[in-house]
Amino acid sequence: MMQITAVTALFADLGEAELVAWIERGWVRPDAEEAGRWVFHDIDVARVHLVHDLRRQMAVPEETVPLVLSLLDQVYEMRARLKAVMRAVEAQPEGVRLAIRAALGEHG
Repeated sequence: MMQITAVTALFADLGEAELVAWIERGWVRPDAEEAGRWVFHDIDVARVHLVHDLRRQMAVPEETVPLVLSLLDQVYEMRARLKAVMRAVEAQPEGVRLAIRAALGEHG
């Protein structure tokens, strides 16, 4: 877990005010401590890296960032669901797995 100063220290060009703005916009969602400070977990820091890359390297306009984040979140959720489906299929008897593969057009 990290505090906001430790997170901004990871970036040469990201100040606390900008990161707070990202939090206020809902682009990054760290946990709030009782003292009103934010606690950033690894997933939050990864999200900061993503937003930073979108804004700096990819020059995604500020008004477009929510759309891009929403689409990426949907992709990640879909991947997680597909992995769960794959685990469920693999847990089935061989005959069921073969029938599913055949229905999907797979041959092996």
